[in-house]
Amino acid sequence: MQTIKLRTDEDTEIEFFVEEQTKINGASYLLVSEAAGREEEIQAYILRDTADENSPEACYVFVEDEDELLAVSQVFAQMLEDTDLTM
Repeated sequence: MQTIKLRTDEDTEIEFFVEEQTKINGASYLLVSEAAGREEEIQAYILRDTADENSPEACYVFVEDEDELLAVSQVFAQMLEDTDLTM
């Protein structure tokens, strides 16, 4: 499974597992989790790439806007319809 590492404001590194990815209206989104392949309930997050389209590297931020979060989570729920995805 693909992973992504994010650096916090405190300069610590956190690794997430990429569960799914999609593009909506030109914006790239990732559905990530802190644990892969575990049967128990896991915490998942939605990240949006804020980098300029000409940038060689992505710059992901957590989606915090409620409307955007709801819309993107519905897309991921459709993509993962065999998974119990709740917000």
